[in-house]
Amino acid sequence: MRALVTGANGFTGSHLVKLLLARGDSVTGLVRKSSNVSRLADCDVKFVYGDITDRAALTEAMTGVDVVFHTAAYVELGIVNAVEMERVNVEGTRAVLEVAKAVNVPKMIYCSTIGIFGDTQGNVINETFQRTQAEFSSAYDRTKYQAQQLVDQAVKDGLWVASVMPSGIFGKDDPHFLPVLSAFQKGRLKVWAGGSRVTGIVHVDDLAEAMILAVDRGKSGEYYIISAGDLTTQEMFEIFSQETGIPAPREAPKALVRIVASILDPIGRLSGWQPPIDNERVHYLYDRCVRVDATKARQELGWNPRSPEVTLKSLMKG
Repeated sequence: MRALVTGANGFTGSHLVKLLLARGDSVTGLVRKSSNVSRLADCDVKFVYGDITDRAALTEAMTGVDVVFHTAAYVELGIVNAVEMERVNVEGTRAVLEVAKAVNVPKMIYCSTIGIFGDTQGNVINETFQRTQAEFSSAYDRTKYQAQQLVDQAVKDGLWVASVMPSGIFGKDDPHFLPVLSAFQKGRLKVWAGGSRVTGIVHVDDLAEAMILAVDRGKSGEYYIISAGDLTTQEMFEIFSQETGIPAPREAPKALVRIVASILDPIGRLSGWQPPIDNERVHYLYDRCVRVDATKARQELGWNPRSPEVTLKSLMKG
C-alpha cells in the first residue's frame, strides 16, 4: 500500500508511519520545512515539504497514493492562537479534501476526535449520538467540529473518507501527558486538580492500528470511536502509584483552582503566556464530561486494543 500521512512528524502521525513501514507499506510524509522530524529518524519515508494548506505540495504528495491518512492538526487547550488553529484544522482539512478529490485518491482516513460530540454530560454515547451542546468548549472543539462537517460534505460529494475519533491518546512520547508523568515519577507532583475527571484512553499504537484497519474494513462516511475505556484521573494516578510506590497527588480544592484560573486566564491572554491553569482547562476539568463506547470499531474493524490499565502501565517502563 502506498500511503500519505499528513502531520507525519507528529505524535500520532509518527507512530502511524512506523506501523505502516513495519507492514511493508511505502510512506510519504507531508511536513513543513521547519518541522522537527526526529521522531522519524532512520525511517524510510519520502518527505514532501509544505504547509497543510499548500495545495501544490499536497498535489505532489497525494499523486499515486492508495490512501491518505490526515492526522495533521493544531491540538491545544488554554491560551491558543484561534486564528491559526482554524487555518490548520479547518482550512487545512478543506485543502486536503479538495486535492484528494482532484487527484482521485481512492481512500482517506481522517483522524477526528470524540470532542466533536460535545459535552455528553457523563452519558456514554456511540457514533449515532447527535451533538446537543450548542456552544463550543474551546477553539479546538470548534475547529475540529467544523473540519468534520467538511469531511462529511466531501463524502456526500463522492470522496471515500472514513473518520476515526480517538479519545485521549497516550504513549511514551506523548507531548501533553509526558511532562505530568515525569513530574510524578520524580516525586514533584504533590497536588493535582480534577481527580474525578473522566478520561477516555487509547494507546497511540492502537489508534494507528485502528486507522489501518479502517482502510480495508471501514466504510466511507462512517464514524469509528477509538477508545479502550475510561478512567478518572484519580484512578490513573492510583495505577501509577501502585507501579512506582510514589503516593498519588492530593486533590486541590476546586474553589481555589477556579479562583486561581480566573486570575491567571486574563494575564495569559494579555501577555500571550500559557499559564498552568486557565478558565478553559477548568471547564474541561470540572464542567465537561464526554464518555464513549467503541463497540463499533471492535465489531466492524476487528480492533482489539490493550486495556487502559495496560496502556498506562506501559508508560512507566523503560
